[in-house]
Amino acid sequence: MPTLAERLGHAPDACLLIVNCDDIGSSHAANIASEHAMRDGIATSATLMVPCPWAREAAERFHDLDVGIHLTLTAEYPTYRWRSLTGAPSLRDAQGYMPRSAAELWAQADPVEVEAECRAQIDQALAWGVDITHLDNHMGTLQTNGTLFPIYVKLAQEYKLPLRMAGASADARLGFHSRAQCDAAGILYPDHFSFQWGTATRNILDRYLASPRPGVTEVILHPVEDGEELQGYDKTEAWIRIHDGILGRDPEMKQRLDSAGIKRVSFRGIRDAMRRA
Repeated sequence: MPTLAERLGHAPDACLLIVNCDDIGSSHAANIASEHAMRDGIATSATLMVPCPWAREAAERFHDLDVGIHLTLTAEYPTYRWRSLTGAPSLRDAQGYMPRSAAELWAQADPVEVEAECRAQIDQALAWGVDITHLDNHMGTLQTNGTLFPIYVKLAQEYKLPLRMAGASADARLGFHSRAQCDAAGILYPDHFSFQWGTATRNILDRYLASPRPGVTEVILHPVEDGEELQGYDKTEAWIRIHDGILGRDPEMKQRLDSAGIKRVSFRGIRDAMRRA
């Protein structure tokens, strides 16, 4: 069976890198920083948080770029909140917003309502004219939960879209054979996933450059422009988003990737290969 790299038209041992900007639509500052990273920097794709206040702007700003859907079931900030599109009872906390954490979501979510909400987010983006390249999920709520993961697979299969997946070692720890489920359903996904919240993404890319792995690796950024908007809603971890905003358009990192022979690709090619199959 051909490797994913071969299905994308590359040598079987090619080192291919997707750099995805998570959380577009979450704020105007996120849209600005992520667009810079894609148009001028190292990023090759982004994913849209449809329920968030700046999602409609993101759909317009990124209309000619590769954009997937960041399926959103949580609203983590204490004072900056958003609601589900469907208003489902199991997707509301005591304040009427989406639950703040994955654990809170998992404790109360009705899978039927989760599927309906995710479907509504995809359909809304399509109605806005987004040429969706893939699906991933905010805070890992679908890809790391055995009860909700089948919804993730079902939607990918129905809309014929590739998925973000946990790395092979994380898949083994999760214990519900997520990659095998995708393989059985004919769903494509990157070979490797490299990210750890709280670890500087520059360090993650440095490690990757020191020992590139053959195949397709996804690394994610959370770029946001520093300023009053970001500082107003993220009181504890703004540094992560500021760091990724700077890294996303760092010409030195772009040059290092190019000099190492790392080919940057996006989910669009994976989607097209999946649909051809």
